[in-house]
Amino acid sequence: MKINLVAGGPRYMIPDFHLYEEENVVWIGIDRGVFYLLEAGLNPAAAFGDFDSVSEGEMENIEKTVADLKKFKPEKDETDMELALNWALDQHPESINIFGATGGRLDHLMANIQLLVRPLEEDAFVHIQIIDTQNILYVKKPGCYTVSPNDDFKYISFLPVTPSVSGLSLENFKYPLIDCHIPMGSTLCISNELIRGHGTFSFSEGILLVVRSKD
Repeated sequence: MKINLVAGGPRYMIPDFHLYEEENVVWIGIDRGVFYLLEAGLNPAAAFGDFDSVSEGEMENIEKTVADLKKFKPEKDETDMELALNWALDQHPESINIFGATGGRLDHLMANIQLLVRPLEEDAFVHIQIIDTQNILYVKKPGCYTVSPNDDFKYISFLPVTPSVSGLSLENFKYPLIDCHIPMGSTLCISNELIRGHGTFSFSEGILLVVRSKD
């Protein structure tokens, strides 16, 4: 099973949902993201949120359409995204895609990126990525990983989420590295590219944010 979470970020930053439809995909709406799914002709299996960003008429439509509606008060300790992601992790899916998490408030964007880190630290073996029309973001623990070619997102950047990342090596990249120490705040690893076929990145300490982008 794969789970796609759709939050209520700006609609122009959200790609066509039908590009991510698969046989075993479960769609989950978060706040206004529920309405985005309904507009696209997709019925979410569940919906999370305080729904303070939808109109009264839209809310009536959501209540009629979504059987599993998890409604919360606006005053709470977790964001709607965190509540939905926690639920998704409890389902033990193969992967989780998050849409509608970028392009709006910067505090929400930074919080959403940080939400990727905790499951990694808790050894939840599920690939989680944030996707918008211009970027794909995910985080990794120390290890060695393969990067596949993707002409739509050809630029690849590596940013420490922890105070630093140690032992970073990049192979088959335009700008290769060998056993490099990258402190937070360094721009050394911004906007790299694969030079042919697949590439690999590896590191020994820290947590790394990988950003695949297009202009």
